[in-house]
Amino acid sequence: MSLQPYVNKRVLVITADGRTLTGNLLSCDQLTNLVLGQTIERVIRPSDDPEPSTEVSHGLYLIRGENVAICGLVDEDLDGQIEWTQVRGSVVGGVKHV
Repeated sequence: MSLQPYVNKRVLVITADGRTLTGNLLSCDQLTNLVLGQTIERVIRPSDDPEPSTEVSHGLYLIRGENVAICGLVDEDLDGQIEWTQVRGSVVGGVKHV
């Protein structure tokens, strides 16, 4: 499946090492290399962690295709209603290549 229809739209990417990034997809290629603008990394903490979940701004961000596990469109209305610093959840594990 091509990601070209997602260009200039807000996407969420989960990387092979389990990071969650959201941003505007500016460019992509046949190797799934992605260029995101206005990128934010969401660090979701488990419920037993006393630190709050955080959002870290990265701005322009390049993700190599081999590090992309999932890429999908963001429902911006729903996303805007969520207070991400209050979200708790299990850690997403990384991808294991065998």
